[in-house]
Amino acid sequence: MQRRQFLGIAAGTLAAGVLAGCAPRAARQLTAGAATRPTDVATFNAARRFASTRFGEIAYVERGSGQAALFLHGFPLNSYQWRGALDRLSPYRRCVAPDSLGLGFTRPAPGQSVTPADQVDMLSTLLDQLGIDSVDLVASDSGGAVAQLFMTRHPARVRTVLLTNCDVEPDSPPPAVLPVLEAARRGRFADEWLVPSATDKTFARSPKGLGGATFTYPERMADDTFDMYLGPLVATPERKALCDAYALGLTPNPLAGVEPLLKKSTIPTRIIWGTGDTIFAAADPDYLDKILPGSRGVRRIEGAKLFFPEEFPDVIAEEAKRLWGVG
Repeated sequence: MQRRQFLGIAAGTLAAGVLAGCAPRAARQLTAGAATRPTDVATFNAARRFASTRFGEIAYVERGSGQAALFLHGFPLNSYQWRGALDRLSPYRRCVAPDSLGLGFTRPAPGQSVTPADQVDMLSTLLDQLGIDSVDLVASDSGGAVAQLFMTRHPARVRTVLLTNCDVEPDSPPPAVLPVLEAARRGRFADEWLVPSATDKTFARSPKGLGGATFTYPERMADDTFDMYLGPLVATPERKALCDAYALGLTPNPLAGVEPLLKKSTIPTRIIWGTGDTIFAAADPDYLDKILPGSRGVRRIEGAKLFFPEEFPDVIAEEAKRLWGVG
């Protein structure tokens, strides 16, 4: 079984090491005032609901009331990524966090495709079923690609968009993901890239594991967090195949042709970017800021890696509340 870096690039390991010295100071500053303890696995599991749709049984967690906010997670995570944000933002919004088709606890219908375009259609149906007309989008990683498609296909349903490190048209899929796609084409992505982190939490926290490659502070991640993310994906051969299918849905470029549509969008959009990310290019947030007429600018989080929204929920809450004009 190969123990390569998750979403790996060897150069990324070196870059992460260089950034490691500055990241702890940045994180301490960002988290020093945090008073809210994130919802734990048991509580989150107990809150999960399922919506029966033509796409399958869509798992989601919902908290709060009033105007809705829709949280879109990254790959290979699930809605648990947003637990800290939901804790902080549910007093201001009806927060809905679904698991994408092919990931988490969602059970796609037999033969259901799981591409980003399919995710958009599923989300539109889910919102209809929940009686939600419009949302504030909050999105990370591949969820950010889905958010860009959603805001261009359903602009009347989107009030604001908050994007963290994610795909953009010129960088989708990014070069770091190409080994993932190669493994998925062989039907081996889940076995070669996820199973090692699922079965060995020390490895999961190492630079070659899920935690070490994509989280700023993998040593702080609890064992049950890895279980929450990876357990469902490697539980059966069928779930592993769905995970491969999700990866393959990221090619060819799912955002091809979206730039002209984004250039016409006036939806207020705020971009938050972790500078320690070794997956997406450092220039990507500036690209989004340049092409989006409704951009509210870029905030960079020094040393933060791809999945920093889970680690720094106070930052997400602060930026969301400012964008929404609440709190």
